[in-house]
Amino acid sequence: MHKGYSSIYRFEPRWSDRVAWYGSALAATALCWCIWWLSPVMHQDPFVIFILGVVFVARFFGVGPAVLCTFSSAIVLDYFVFGPKSGFAVSSTELERIGIFVLIAVLVAGLARQRSRAEEMADEVRQQLAAIVTSSEDAIISFTVDGIVTSWNRGAELLYGYTAPEIIGRPISVLVPPDRLEEFGHNMGRLNREERVGSYQTERLNKDGTRLTVLLSVSPLRNEQGKLVGASAIARDIGAQKRTEEALRRNERLATAGRLTAAIAHEIKNPLEALTNLVYLARRDASGRDEYLRLAEREIGRLDSIAQQALGCVREGASPETIDAGQILEEVLQLYLRKLQTNRITVDRQTGKDLEILGFPGDLRQLFSNLILNAMDSMSAGGTLKLRVTRTHEWSGAQRPGVRVTIADTGNGIPPKDLPHIFEPFYTTKKDQGTGLGLWLAYGTVQKHGGWIRVASRTGAGSSGTVFAVFLPETAANASSQAA
Repeated sequence: MHKGYSSIYRFEPRWSDRVAWYGSALAATALCWCIWWLSPVMHQDPFVIFILGVVFVARFFGVGPAVLCTFSSAIVLDYFVFGPKSGFAVSSTELERIGIFVLIAVLVAGLARQRSRAEEMADEVRQQLAAIVTSSEDAIISFTVDGIVTSWNRGAELLYGYTAPEIIGRPISVLVPPDRLEEFGHNMGRLNREERVGSYQTERLNKDGTRLTVLLSVSPLRNEQGKLVGASAIARDIGAQKRTEEALRRNERLATAGRLTAAIAHEIKNPLEALTNLVYLARRDASGRDEYLRLAEREIGRLDSIAQQALGCVREGASPETIDAGQILEEVLQLYLRKLQTNRITVDRQTGKDLEILGFPGDLRQLFSNLILNAMDSMSAGGTLKLRVTRTHEWSGAQRPGVRVTIADTGNGIPPKDLPHIFEPFYTTKKDQGTGLGLWLAYGTVQKHGGWIRVASRTGAGSSGTVFAVFLPETAANASSQAA
């Protein structure tokens, strides 16, 4: 145990306390003698009652008083139990019996004292844990297997608005919104099977009915016999954090749309020029007007498609939908083809079949856009951009089915010192040119889909470049807390 913690609860006894303890040792010896004298049964084995006295003293008053009780008991046994003697003559048998008694008594006293100290340390640990729970800013709650609240700390009062007397004894389900009752029932079922519910984001109700976004984890509680007696829940208010993250996502999404402006300007230039020529020809050549108008309609469709793709990068659906990951990547790539050609970047892409997943198209467009833009920025002197989209399974873990997207470049690479931090918010290797939010949001998007994103990079004059691998699970059932 840490000395700083144990010193909180230990104290030095006063001199009067020590006198009382040693006096209690002598009183215990006298009490044992009285019991022996009054009980004929004890005459057959007088050592038992005196050893019990030593154990009692060691347990409650310490080793010193126990030693005094041992030797005073030995004197009483020698003089009163075995009979008074003339002079100081002591038979070898009596001396041996007294010696064995002293040895056993000291040994038992030491064991009793060790147990007493272990219990004292356990009490200190319990007090420390109770102090931690009480002062914690997180809401820490315990409840029975039937869902009845049994403890409620200060953090829970601040989070939920109920005081401990108001909530203890009531069902914990009063904190659960009506549309989350099925989730609550599922978690209670897992707890009754003695399974832990890992941290996950959910919603709970304040006393006044306000919805709270919390990070919740629930663990089963067992008694000393290992029997399930209830559960403990730890909740943290992450509402402010989620609002901040959402604001950052919106800002970065708009910034991504701004970076798309130059690419879109190149893309719409050709359809606009074609429209101008077709309208001119339709005016001059009446016989071919229908064909010119048909071609003009096709160019207008191209403009509409470009506009929809750009909007897709800033829109976000409320619920996942069935999408083709390869098609999403191809649509994003089309917006940058002009810029890729201008920067002398060759595109090598391979797209497999059956690439449908359940996801959020707007988020995935932004994810692919960020990764492609980063690759382009790293190849200012030209290079090769390799894109792969394949149907696959995870190589380890649950081996979930899904889609693997690989985006590789032959650019400058990421320095080894920066690799561990690239998914952190506001961390950028582009100095004043980057916001440091692109890869952080990409990581959040992958987590939102229940997948994972990994990166490998090499720097150097001979061979350099970066590879991002993204795995997106097939269904929403797999899009859970399995993100790595």
